[in-house]
Amino acid sequence: MASPTKLAHVVLRTNRVQEMTDWYVRVLDGRVAFANDMLAFMTYDDEHHRVAFIGTGASEQPEDKHTGLHHVAFTYESLGDLLGTYQRLKADGLEPFWCVNHGPTMSMYFKDPDGNQIELQIDSFATDEETQAFFNSSAFVANPIGVDFDPEELIARFETGEPFAELVRRP
Repeated sequence: MASPTKLAHVVLRTNRVQEMTDWYVRVLDGRVAFANDMLAFMTYDDEHHRVAFIGTGASEQPEDKHTGLHHVAFTYESLGDLLGTYQRLKADGLEPFWCVNHGPTMSMYFKDPDGNQIELQIDSFATDEETQAFFNSSAFVANPIGVDFDPEELIARFETGEPFAELVRRP
């Protein structure tokens, strides 16, 4: 049996195709591949579309406690890229509602115009083996969610040249 080679895209139902497309293009620094009144595709890399929107006319927003999709996560290449994205979005009036060091990732959570949770993250470990070792650690068993962090404090530490391993170490 073969496994997929990648996750190709996520499709979101919305009553505001244009607003959602604009938000994701801005947050992910992407571009529109196709759009009309009922459908839009956007991408930020070599995939023809990473996020798509289908106009449903429905206006209900997801609630905090609901079944179905919880969040979608996007991984950045480096901590500098993640922090630079945070600074760009903050300057544009978009701030995360939660910043957490999960251990395996450093993550910032945002809400899109429909209230869907979007995670922007970096991997904290260089290898799958290191990540699995952390999953198997007593620290992760005791706290599988993580520890909140202040992005401004993290930026200050990053700018002083503090080593990556120290910046992503979960307290």
